[in-house]
Amino acid sequence: MFVAIDHVQLAIPAGSEGVVRAFYTGPLRMTEVPKPAALAVRGGCWFAAGPVQLHLGVEADFRPARKAHPALVADDLDALAERLAAAGAPVRWSDEIPGVRRFHTEDPVGNRIEVLAPSG
Repeated sequence: MFVAIDHVQLAIPAGSEGVVRAFYTGPLRMTEVPKPAALAVRGGCWFAAGPVQLHLGVEADFRPARKAHPALVADDLDALAERLAAAGAPVRWSDEIPGVRRFHTEDPVGNRIEVLAPSG
């Protein structure tokens, strides 16, 4: 039986670490986590916020994830939406799931990210 997800990995193009760092540590307010030396030589970067971890790995034939995505629960959905919009990131609200407040955004390389309010 699974008890948790350790991390979700998203692909990024080579050389994009700077722009994704600014996004994930900026409006998303995640903390960069040092990669182990053996993995750091591959490029990419890792981020965490509480128990949530996102790993961004360099992929040679990169194509952004437009359908597949992490779904993150934010304690202040409206404030995060405002920070993302102020940073120039798209904020597309969705009411397709009754009773669930959520929106979708994209990181600077086009990867889709869903953000939800806590349930209950």
